[in-house]
Amino acid sequence: MSNRIVVKFGGSNLKDSLDYSRLARIVKSYNQPLVIVVSAYFGLTNRIIEVLEKAPQNRKAIELFIDDLYTLKTTLINENIHTKQHREEALTGINERIDKLHQLLKSIHFIGEIPDFLYDQVLSFGEKLNSLLITSILKDRGFDCEEALPENIGLYTDGVLGQSSTDFEKSTEVVRENLNDENIYVVPGFYGISAEGKTTLFGRGGSDYTAASIAGCINAKSVDVWKDVLGFLSADPKFVDNTTTIKNLSYNEAAELAYFGARILHPETVSPLKPSKIPLRILDVENFELDILPATIINGHSPKHAGIIKSITYSDDFGILRLRGAGVGARPGILAEATHRLEEEKVNIKSVVTSQTSINILLSKTDLEKAFRSIAKSPLKSVSKVSKKEDISVIAAVGDGLNHEPGVMAKILVAVASKKINIQTIVMGASAVSAYLIVASDDRNQAVRTIHESLFKNKEAVLS
Repeated sequence: MSNRIVVKFGGSNLKDSLDYSRLARIVKSYNQPLVIVVSAYFGLTNRIIEVLEKAPQNRKAIELFIDDLYTLKTTLINENIHTKQHREEALTGINERIDKLHQLLKSIHFIGEIPDFLYDQVLSFGEKLNSLLITSILKDRGFDCEEALPENIGLYTDGVLGQSSTDFEKSTEVVRENLNDENIYVVPGFYGISAEGKTTLFGRGGSDYTAASIAGCINAKSVDVWKDVLGFLSADPKFVDNTTTIKNLSYNEAAELAYFGARILHPETVSPLKPSKIPLRILDVENFELDILPATIINGHSPKHAGIIKSITYSDDFGILRLRGAGVGARPGILAEATHRLEEEKVNIKSVVTSQTSINILLSKTDLEKAFRSIAKSPLKSVSKVSKKEDISVIAAVGDGLNHEPGVMAKILVAVASKKINIQTIVMGASAVSAYLIVASDDRNQAVRTIHESLFKNKEAVLS
């Protein structure tokens, strides 16, 4: 195992000049060479998406955005880089990248549409601008560091635009070779490159996955993810009182929590770490002083406790595509044909629940309308009605041992029933560490609160 630590800083930690100074102090506290993976400046990815959507028809929106971007980056450079030479080098490099982004946006305006490959390429600039800025700031503070772009270190993907995965067979040896000296490297997250050299994104939140992928390639000592939260919590503190930090999670528990809506990690983050048992540590940037103290550690060890359930999470991103008809759940070929059509539309199926008269396919809400049109335009044999349902929330209970401990789901169901909340679907057994239920969106907050109150009366059970 390498002694290298991969450290990831998210955009929510990089909102102003003080945040960049804090990043430099954190890097100094490690007192060793690091691979640093960075997200875009806070809010910039959303702003790039907005200008992308306007770019085909609105040239003025492009120019206003580029002017604002020059101003933002120039201000950050002048406030954070004090040596004249480093400041001039940073300005030159940043301006070159903004000019390139400008040209791409003008090309989109000229052709009047957004090709998928250009969409991915344009969105990657938020991270590329930040990695160059942070490299310059660290150099100005005396660190021996260099920027390492995914296209230069060989972080290859499977080539799927918008939602790619790392090709470890192609990447591992070359990434390890390119990150093998004692420098500090700063890598823009969120994207890799296809075998043909095209930029492909890892999906929203994909910088976490970049960090984990690099860690898997170099067999890192750990991945340290700095967030503005107190690690993984027992529920969302925005509307649940008395939540508590979970000190240890297994890889499977963390993956399920991320999949079902815990926005602290990209859902695929733990996958590259699991084979080599590389720990992933969540650290709270707001509580940083001088020591590196993880709030939550994710590895192969996760002690069970009396309550079994470690966290209640939720997602509003699910919708249901429902196929109804006599015997549809039992007739061979119907589900296969439906999934084939959705695959052709590049729709990812999140889960399937069947009965004798209904097939319920859980999808992302962003894919629901496209999926509905695909199935409805040419009815499937034995399917008499196709419908869609959007006003739902999926609530997941996650904890190792859930499926082997009698009475856990009974507690959840009794708690929800006590508030007269209707449960539309219950799924248990698909994962050894999670179960989920579907409720109306309007019932989501009360259901999560009620389940948490029922299961987490004894805090010590969670903290052990």
